[in-house]
Amino acid sequence: MSPPPCPLTPLLTPYFMTSERYGPMTQNLRLARCGAILTFVMAGLMVGTMTVRIPALTDKLGLSEATVGTILLVWGLGALVTMQSMRRIMARTGSKTLLRVGGPLTALGLVGMAFAPNLPLLLVASALFGMAFGVVDIAMNAQGSTVERAYGRPLMNGMHAGWCVGAISAGALGSLSIALGLSFTANVALVGLLSLPVTLVIGRAYLPETRVRETATAARRRMPPIVYLLGALMFFAFMVEGTVADWNGLFMRDSLGAPEALAALGYPVFEAGMLIARLTGDRLRSRFGVRGMLTVSGLATAGFFAVVLAAPAPLVALFAMFFVGLGVATISPMTLSLAGTATGDPGPAIAQAGAMGYAGLLLGPVVIGFLSDVTSLRAALGIAVLLGLLITLAARFLPREEPAAVTVLPTVEREPVRAAA
Repeated sequence: MSPPPCPLTPLLTPYFMTSERYGPMTQNLRLARCGAILTFVMAGLMVGTMTVRIPALTDKLGLSEATVGTILLVWGLGALVTMQSMRRIMARTGSKTLLRVGGPLTALGLVGMAFAPNLPLLLVASALFGMAFGVVDIAMNAQGSTVERAYGRPLMNGMHAGWCVGAISAGALGSLSIALGLSFTANVALVGLLSLPVTLVIGRAYLPETRVRETATAARRRMPPIVYLLGALMFFAFMVEGTVADWNGLFMRDSLGAPEALAALGYPVFEAGMLIARLTGDRLRSRFGVRGMLTVSGLATAGFFAVVLAAPAPLVALFAMFFVGLGVATISPMTLSLAGTATGDPGPAIAQAGAMGYAGLLLGPVVIGFLSDVTSLRAALGIAVLLGLLITLAARFLPREEPAAVTVLPTVEREPVRAAA
């Protein structure tokens, strides 16, 4: 009897099915795909919960915009520290083990941020939360690439759609919490405590990587040039994503005069646009190619973010933010997918490109925070328009003939799938 499909399949990946081209999928492989998607969902939920309640955090501890930037800097530095060390760790350990440890630690880190009573302890909790998330982010993309290669077709955009589902859920829960009068502490702690057992259960579905010895050797070598180009594209895209996630709520509330509940919807609306783009991104990539898609994505990101900044009313900015999400959504999944095929094993290349990308996630919100003190928040956010144009320019340096997105693994490398826990 054929095993049942992953229950998230109809929502996240409508193209998920077996076929003569790809062959029948084992139950463990289906569970691995479902587990990878759920990992993205939980990561988006936990990080999104923190970001959508930043206005409430500023009120709780009386923080200035520059101080918020410092907190985000500490969080980003924590993530970047672990990401920078992931090339060799991935080679020795593999994504399966790292996710089983990093997922629960991320949930505990979120709980720590919720209960931090003052700025010094908040900075410590933010650093620990960032370090745990840094492990999860690189490892879940490597796990996604492993599943993608086992399936023998592009899947990364669909997996990143899971992040959008989690972030949208975080925004919806944040708005509901505000409406119900829940504090920052209650909202964030509840999400962290509920996420902890879920991350433990998901850990049973992951696939093990193979060829660990070859990977360890590859981790010490310099990556092919295309990996660094892809890392630069991720850097620009993640700067935009981080800017929206961390500053859109304050911009909507303080610059456009939106109520806090409406301001909290900016990020989930942005993620809704990203979700739609990622659900169709793998098909569009097959038709138009990565270079063409990235060119259009950069122009759309720049144009619609300019509309956000010039918006005469909060609802206009909210509408435009949806299209910013559409524009920027597929950049990071496609670059990570290509990085995963640049070498024999996806782990080290994804770790390298991911670390470069998350340097943008680190710098973007911090730069906005300090520029807003010098000029204004509206003027500082104009950097996102420039970043969209840089994405378009950098995309022109990609090869016209893109590498194969995924390759079907040989039979000997598929065998561990059947034995995976």
